[in-house]
Amino acid sequence: MSDALLEIHSLAKAFPKAGGEKLLVLDDINLTLADGEILGLLGRSGSGKSTLLRLIAGLSEPTAGGVNYQGHPVVAPPPGIAMVFQSFALFPWLTVLENVELGLEAAGLPDAEIRQRALAGIDLIGLDGYESAYPRELSGGMRQRVGFARALVVHPNILLMDEPFSALDVLTSETLRTDFLELWEEGRLPIKGVILVTHNIEEAVLMCDRVIVFSRDPGRVIDEINIGLPQPRDRLDPAFRELVDRIYVSLTAKPAPTAPTTVRHVPGIDMSLPRVSANAIAGLIEALARPPYNGKADLPVIASALQMEVDDLFPIAEALQIMRFAEIEGGDIKLSDVGRQFADGGVDERKAIFQQQLLAHVPLAAHIRRVLHERANHVAPRSRFRSELEDHMTAEGALHTLRAVTAWARFAEAFAYDARSDKFSLENPT
Repeated sequence: MSDALLEIHSLAKAFPKAGGEKLLVLDDINLTLADGEILGLLGRSGSGKSTLLRLIAGLSEPTAGGVNYQGHPVVAPPPGIAMVFQSFALFPWLTVLENVELGLEAAGLPDAEIRQRALAGIDLIGLDGYESAYPRELSGGMRQRVGFARALVVHPNILLMDEPFSALDVLTSETLRTDFLELWEEGRLPIKGVILVTHNIEEAVLMCDRVIVFSRDPGRVIDEINIGLPQPRDRLDPAFRELVDRIYVSLTAKPAPTAPTTVRHVPGIDMSLPRVSANAIAGLIEALARPPYNGKADLPVIASALQMEVDDLFPIAEALQIMRFAEIEGGDIKLSDVGRQFADGGVDERKAIFQQQLLAHVPLAAHIRRVLHERANHVAPRSRFRSELEDHMTAEGALHTLRAVTAWARFAEAFAYDARSDKFSLENPT
């Protein structure tokens, strides 16, 4: 029998789509969690990280493969695994003490032990004195500490953390991370292993012993990086920066070519589009064009300069790449010639360039415009295109993609959208 706390083998997860097809979210995931390890799961939005946590916690069932906890298959929420969520998930009508006691009550423990464990957990996580406070009386950092205490008092072997610091301000999240790591390093936490889902690359290098990097659509493991730095870690350490750069390179690597297939969709309209504004696209182009970058920047450097995390920067960078305003390779982003022309242009020239790139490289935009041209009244309901997209992606994905193409088309004056009638048209309604 393996000594690993957790083993995931050949795991896949698919969700049903309209028309009876399935959307593959995770594919062929194989990984382990060792005793005494903090394992980081890092990837862009849509890579299935949170879905994987739910599978590990027994809150969802895999489509293929499986999860073994201490050598036994996970088929329901096991008692040795606890979870801390991004949202604080506290009951507002319960005090801090009552919120922490809740999980222990579900375990059927004696009242005296429930109270003793809850008070110890509150003290451990730095909230002694707040036992009778209600969540509305607490700051965001304090509410998340309650979430940690509630998870820890059940004495889990494995703690799952789903972006637990992302809803907090920078200083609060830094304090909470530091406190957690000190407790972990001192052996004061009643847990044997941690799995941390994050979109913050520096957070992953700061906290984790090993980082698993995921691709998306579907989520697959594309890299595994051993951190190997002693705690506490210094963000300015060249070895730390080198690991951050390596992860950026891994996240921006082009996928390996796959074997040709005979299956064909409606040409390209099912391309998933990042939901970012045209102003954000223009802003990143302008930032790249200016000194000190002069058209080319290291992604970690410009992310730090713009105070943006991976889930903020990458969708904008991806939009630039889709419309050929820039290329991303090896952790660098470089403006193309047309990107430089856009940066140098006036308002009207920028709109013309944006429309040109949009219709040339976003098949959905060209498809909508073509349908509008073909109709006598040059009007079509948005639901027509949403139905087409839902044949190839989830309803939520179709909605996000339509919102993105609508925002870009409005900026480019490629076509208009009237929210009152929920229709596209070639001209803005009067």
